Amino acid sequence: MRARTLPHLRLRGNGRSSAARRALAVAAVVSMGTGLLAGCADDGDSGSDGSSGDSAGKTTITLGLFGTQGFKEAGLYAEYEKLNPDIKIAETVVERNENYYPALVNRLTSNSGLQDIQAVEVGNIAEVATTQADKLMDLSKVEGVDKGDWLDWKWQQATTRDGATIGLGTDIGPMAICYRKDLFEQAGLPTDREEVGKLWAGSWDKFVETGQKYQEKAPDGTTFLDSPGGLILAILSGEKEKFYDAAGEVVYKDNPAVKNAFDLTAQAAEDGLIGNQTQFQPAWDQTIANNKFAAVACPPWMLGYIKGKSQPDAAGKWDVAAAPKPGNWGGTFLSVPKSGKNAEEAAKLVAWLTAPEQQAKLFAKQGSFPSAPGAYELPQVTGAKNEMTGDAPIGEIFAKAAEGVPNQPIGPKDQIIQQGLTDNGVILVTQGKSPKEAWETATKTIDNNLDQ
Repeated sequence: MRARTLPHLRLRGNGRSSAARRALAVAAVVSMGTGLLAGCADDGDSGSDGSSGDSAGKTTITLGLFGTQGFKEAGLYAEYEKLNPDIKIAETVVERNENYYPALVNRLTSNSGLQDIQAVEVGNIAEVATTQADKLMDLSKVEGVDKGDWLDWKWQQATTRDGATIGLGTDIGPMAICYRKDLFEQAGLPTDREEVGKLWAGSWDKFVETGQKYQEKAPDGTTFLDSPGGLILAILSGEKEKFYDAAGEVVYKDNPAVKNAFDLTAQAAEDGLIGNQTQFQPAWDQTIANNKFAAVACPPWMLGYIKGKSQPDAAGKWDVAAAPKPGNWGGTFLSVPKSGKNAEEAAKLVAWLTAPEQQAKLFAKQGSFPSAPGAYELPQVTGAKNEMTGDAPIGEIFAKAAEGVPNQPIGPKDQIIQQGLTDNGVILVTQGKSPKEAWETATKTIDNNLDQ
């Protein structure tokens, strides 16, 4: 979930290479794959500088990707090669973004060893746009590319202060809440998705209050929510500002939205409403398999992860309700290094892969939700269903969720800050630390990592 990884995801950026490490997801064809990690390669890559003609005289366009972006799996390469018989497409995949991205930065810095096309995870796009834009093509100038085809906030994430757009968006992670209908019913809560959404509409405080009601009659051994990291990420995903302000300054300690999200999550942890696991770790996976929580913050790619970790009898027991506020978790961009041997042909391929029609096909096969609103009216999205959520119109639900996502500034060290708040912060409250101690530990860790 590219997230995205992968998740390609993961929202904007999330700790530990959001859509990659945070989404060790098993691709689920048609039933909402993650578009993130599926073990399609080891953690190294070929280091090829790509591009040349093959023995048949075709031009080979190379892509450097992380996780399972899903283009090959969805048949898009084969379709493009059929439309362009003189083109051959080859991808090199690194499973985890935290291994992929440092190598990409090194190659951009030295301007060597780059593929014709390079994926950039949303949590890294601000740093690339700030420090490496001169190495990358301005894709807004490519024939057929129209910024109006993308959600405005998605387009802006890859646009520099000088107005160059160095990446075209593939997927996004509009936020919803996935919940177990059977566990909600046992706890005396409504199960209809519209009624469930009304329980917490407009307020994460109401969401936590719903958790308190759940916990009063919770089935034995279950908690309302899966993890503290998931809750704080969901809350922060919908804020106008998070860790950086519009001027690019680090403001996470002074931004009341961050402290409020931390405090609300800590309160829920103290009240026993949240599981004590870190997301996307083996122990957390077991809580899915053993039906240990009733709800989880849920971008589209999360459904693929849930499917991959659930027992067969969980199919159809989940549903999807609107989140208290719109937010985004995850997403990826495709960029084209200027130094590539086939930069012009690569840019044409990127434009085609990210067009609404192809994004809709990718969603239908891989579960990567489109960043192009034009895809939302196509049958692959409007008719989408998911094995875990039965007849829920997931395409319509996530399309509506995408409408209200704020244009949130992303900073170059978003992932470092977010990882500090989750893995060195709120998780500590489930281990007996006070919220004050957890906040102090988190901020000290973050500031050390930011060299402040």
